[in-house]
Amino acid sequence: MTSIVPTESAKTTPKGRTPGASAAVRHGRPARTAPAALAPRAGLLPSLAAVYRAQLSRARVARIPLLFVATFQSVGIMVLMRGVVDGGSEARAVVAGSSVLVVAFVALNLLAQYFGQLRAGGGLDHYATLPVPPAAVVLGAAGAYASFTVPGTIVTAVAGSALFGLPMTHLWVLVAVIPLSGAALSGLGAALGLLAPRQELATLLGQLGMSAALLLGVLPAERLPGPVGWARDLLPSTYGVEALSRSFDAHPDWAVVALDLAVCAAVGVLSLAVATWAYRRAAVR
Repeated sequence: MTSIVPTESAKTTPKGRTPGASAAVRHGRPARTAPAALAPRAGLLPSLAAVYRAQLSRARVARIPLLFVATFQSVGIMVLMRGVVDGGSEARAVVAGSSVLVVAFVALNLLAQYFGQLRAGGGLDHYATLPVPPAAVVLGAAGAYASFTVPGTIVTAVAGSALFGLPMTHLWVLVAVIPLSGAALSGLGAALGLLAPRQELATLLGQLGMSAALLLGVLPAERLPGPVGWARDLLPSTYGVEALSRSFDAHPDWAVVALDLAVCAAVGVLSLAVATWAYRRAAVR
């Protein structure tokens, strides 16, 4: 009986493996494989929508307490000011400033604390691994926090108008005041939280920013000293307060209202750009 010996050309290898790879495995050398292609980077708008929904879901449990505290604080301030302010331009300034203060409490104060905590706890490393643009992270978080202020701002404006006897005909201006003031204050809050070297300092800066919005926004401008009035002009929320205050007039000067809103929008774009730069700076460290 003759035995059949397979020739070299008839030798087989395991399915899916080349002879070169088999030899490399037998000699203890790993087989070379082509690197896997990375997924394409997500676009700005889809990333922004995803981050926005994630932030809304994350803070849904805390939404009611935040809204209650912010609204109760602003309504309480108007009740206190009712004893020293009768009406006129001062009443309009108090109501407008108290309404925008709700935005400052959430968008500036709480967002500064959130980004300070995110940086201190290593949360920025998580976002840095995601294929999303830095602007989407900042804008998504800022938009989510600013969205929480809508009910409280509307309630405060309506309650203040009833308390001081102001007309509510033009309260639709809040449709522009809330997002533009929210963008300006959210960008400022995010920048403070990301640039602060420590979480405690981010919390302190957020509290100081909200206090500035309280003192410079609620108090009538004509009662402020000259240097303090200059500081009021530098506060991003001032222009939203002015636009809302002018809307309480019987015949508002809409050109001036539009100018105030335009300045507020420009400051919002600038502050969000600074916050995006601060995010890139903090994420690479």
